[in-house]
Amino acid sequence: MELRDLDLNLLVVFHEVFRERQISGAARRLKVTQSAVSNALARLRRSVGDELFVRTTEGMQPTPYAERMSEQVAAALGLMEQALRPEQAFDPATSRRRFTIAMTDVGEMYFMPRLIEACACEAPQVDIASVRAGLVDLRTDMEAGRVDLAIGAFDDAPAVLYQRRLFRQACVHLFRHGHPLAGETLTMERLTGVRHLVVASIERPYDAINEALAQAGIDLAASFSVPHFAAVPYIVSTTDLVATVPQKLAERAAGPFRLEATPSPLELPALQTNMFWHRRYNQDEGNRWLRTLVAEHFAE
Repeated sequence: MELRDLDLNLLVVFHEVFRERQISGAARRLKVTQSAVSNALARLRRSVGDELFVRTTEGMQPTPYAERMSEQVAAALGLMEQALRPEQAFDPATSRRRFTIAMTDVGEMYFMPRLIEACACEAPQVDIASVRAGLVDLRTDMEAGRVDLAIGAFDDAPAVLYQRRLFRQACVHLFRHGHPLAGETLTMERLTGVRHLVVASIERPYDAINEALAQAGIDLAASFSVPHFAAVPYIVSTTDLVATVPQKLAERAAGPFRLEATPSPLELPALQTNMFWHRRYNQDEGNRWLRTLVAEHFAE
């Protein structure tokens, strides 16, 4: 098939059906009838010689051929949109743009206060919203522009995303001021002799922390647990429990909650935090400004 023989509008229809997984949803987004979408799909199927989508109980599911097409089609449409879009300068001092950053609860506690402070100085009308990284599809939402950046220790991020390293951090043990573990070198015997607060996260790479604790002989099943890091400072500040957390969280929580942190005698996995963005928005001036802001304040 020659590209000149293909109606490129059919690729727009393909992209929306792939994203929505249903004819009706694609029709609404394209502001056309469902029959128009069905007819366009039929023409594209004849052109490429593949079924492209199969109707199932879970909607229109793509064939392997359509899966291979999707990334290149989305990138091509994005480039065409950028080529046709009038160039608009981004002025942070006057912009009212709203950016969305995907991060974990640890990220929200560490990044958001400083980002809010930085925006107050450089971009007083810019808004930044965070969304929980584990609750969004990074590839789909960043491709569509619903998420502008992702920040975190994501070692399984989609290859289509560009990335920049921000910092690498160790994990430490966190406990209240005056705890029996304070003031002396922490040994394995002392660490296994206290009760722990476990963050029962199944997200990578945090799950590796609990695996290391279990291998060291700490009984996670007999420990208290919470599903997120956000509750940890409140709990350990008023109990004798010990929590194992990323170092940046310990540094941020130590002052307000009167906590202490100490290096671990275990060989806990280090966490590398990166900043991710979709290549579709690599040249977007607002996205570039936000990436620069994050790098200036957090990159080591």
